Amino acid sequence: MKSLGRTDLPAKQQKAIRSAIRWEVFTIGYTIVTIGVIASVLGGSQAMRTAWIEDMLSLIPQISFLLALLFIRRPPTRAFPFGLHRTMGVGHLVAGVALLAVGGTLAVEAIGGLIRQEHPAIGTVVVFGQTVWLGWFMIAVMSLIVIGPFFYGHAKAKLAPVLHNKVLYADADMAKADWTTTVASIVGVAGIGLGIWWLDGAAALFISLGIMWDGFRNARAATLDLIDQRARTHDDKHPHPLIDRIVAGLEQEPWIDRAAVRMRDMGQVFHVEAFVVPRRHKVAVDDIERAREMVSELDWKMQDVSIVITPSLPEEAIGRGG
Repeated sequence: MKSLGRTDLPAKQQKAIRSAIRWEVFTIGYTIVTIGVIASVLGGSQAMRTAWIEDMLSLIPQISFLLALLFIRRPPTRAFPFGLHRTMGVGHLVAGVALLAVGGTLAVEAIGGLIRQEHPAIGTVVVFGQTVWLGWFMIAVMSLIVIGPFFYGHAKAKLAPVLHNKVLYADADMAKADWTTTVASIVGVAGIGLGIWWLDGAAALFISLGIMWDGFRNARAATLDLIDQRARTHDDKHPHPLIDRIVAGLEQEPWIDRAAVRMRDMGQVFHVEAFVVPRRHKVAVDDIERAREMVSELDWKMQDVSIVITPSLPEEAIGRGG
């Protein structure tokens, strides 16, 4: 992929997006295998069933990312004058809402099982003529499958800031935290084996709350971007530093007295409205165009840049140090 909308991607971003696609495809394949393996040893553990459902839910961010790429690469049209970059945010929101809803349902089930004091049972299987407790296979499987998320989680975390992709970042963050699900499911299975029945339900509740937390964070971040909050970094921790760079660059222009910016995140690129107060009453069109080109060249993510000449700066626009 060489472009997003009408933005030509630099070589670094082209390489990163190809790598991200490969990792997402690999993750989907790995997760499908994981789902099948867990299903084969599921037994009566509620914690294992919850972890199994979590694995199925973890496919949503990867599928959302790959589907969104099919749309955001299309150039703007009259029907969609800003392009289709928002589809990445829509996918982010869908993933968050799905995680939140299913996680809440699983949490209610776990709480209900604890209140009813349900005592789960794990049977045995015959292997080479020997009777073996199925719980050992559950523990072995959960211990092995956590290896994959550790590696591809860190790989995606490195790619997310390069592409300024919040879906990829959220996917990486969930993968890196997947070890907590594994530990909780092992504790739940071990609890059944030791006769501590409530450990299984408690582990299921812990996993469910983790799913809900992931869903809440994803849904909140996606919603704030879709309603045009000030552009922030890929992890939503800070206002995006490009805002200050744009203001500083504009105020270095000899004909500009003061400048301020409104910048919104379109999903992977930015839409910028730069308000400038000129030093003189008459401003040449060439001066305005040079300022617009200067802002556009600051970073590849500048999808749309508008320079607005105004006698005073809007209060909601961000000036130097804002």
